Amino acid sequence: SLKPISNPFNSFLIEKEFNNASSKFNKLIKIASCLPRTSVLKKDNNYWKGVCKSLIFRFPDDLEILLILKNKNIKNSRGTIQIRSSSRIGQSDLGVNKKRVENLLYELEKLN
Repeated sequence: SLKPISNPFNSFLIEKEFNNASSKFNKLIKIASCLPRTSVLKKDNNYWKGVCKSLIFRFPDDLEILLILKNKNIKNSRGTIQIRSSSRIGQSDLGVNKKRVENLLYELEKLN
């Protein structure tokens, strides 16, 4: 599991179940990797981490995506994807991290 959020005013975490979770995960990391001002820090078979910087002040936000498969031995297995977006600086993000996660899920739905 991803680390729980400690401040709900500058972080957002969602967990969602999917059929064919591996495919959804791969699509999500492609979308996340193309976000403006985003640098990929880590990528493997079930985890992706990047840093997204704000437009004007370049404040860094951590974005993480984790795939948790129900059955790793079955292709197209059902699984859970966790997405966490969190500000490194400040006590409030004015909803930016929640909007980022919602946008990722919206773009994922458009691909289906």
